[in-house]
Amino acid sequence: MTYPGPVVDTQWLEDHLEDENLRVVDATVHLPDTGRNARNEYLAGHIPGAVFFDLERIADPDNPLPRKIPPRERFAREVGALGIDNRTHVVAYDTLGLYSAARVWWLFRHFGYDKVSVLDGGLKAWKAEQRWIENGEVTVEPKTFLPGEARDLLARWPEVLKASQEGGAQILDARTTGRFAGTEEDRYPGTRPGHIPNSRNLYWANLLEPDTRRLLPPDEIRARIAKAGIADDRPVMLTCGSGLTACILALGLHLAGRDDWRVYDGSWDEWGRRGDLPVATGK
Repeated sequence: MTYPGPVVDTQWLEDHLEDENLRVVDATVHLPDTGRNARNEYLAGHIPGAVFFDLERIADPDNPLPRKIPPRERFAREVGALGIDNRTHVVAYDTLGLYSAARVWWLFRHFGYDKVSVLDGGLKAWKAEQRWIENGEVTVEPKTFLPGEARDLLARWPEVLKASQEGGAQILDARTTGRFAGTEEDRYPGTRPGHIPNSRNLYWANLLEPDTRRLLPPDEIRARIAKAGIADDRPVMLTCGSGLTACILALGLHLAGRDDWRVYDGSWDEWGRRGDLPVATGK
């Protein structure tokens, strides 16, 4: 299969559903305050052949925060259990159009694997076009997946703190304007209001068409990144609430022709809880 790029549309996916080396994964995440259960929704209806990519499970079991990047060996084992090997082209989607699926793209790329795409518009677009849906669990034969050489796509809090205090790398926050400013209650109980000092804000949904939840054209993404105050000549560290929607900004930067970024995996769920890390409020 010829690699179609980091984003595929619904027609491309329908045309390739029967391809031997394709694996579709439902990577939906719902935060606790929504009252929704992603796995139950997957069982009730998903794209034919899709397996559930559980970002709660494909994570670091020793980190008290949810969905943190797993050790290399765990990632390889869990991905292989989903019927994915090094010949597989992975297509990830979520139910909201685009919310958590970009994290699958980021995880694979971090672990040195490029044959992964995000479904533009996700299950929302698939259903809107009245394409076939199936329910129940999908059983697959486990395979062996061997991650490649890890890329430098992950940032930890000490590096983010250094960028905040000394400059160099820019920091871009994907949360809502209100959460960034500290005027809106955060979705992660126990975190302080506000943002990382000297960071900029670009709400992740502003890279999507409001109605279809499809990604904007690269030129428009590029313009919105520039409007947020992000310069072209310095690398970017990306943050959000818990490391999910920062990956949408990463995908947007990639589509805009930039790969000088890293995702701060701990994001506000980590930074906002630590009293030893500085916090700023306001815009």
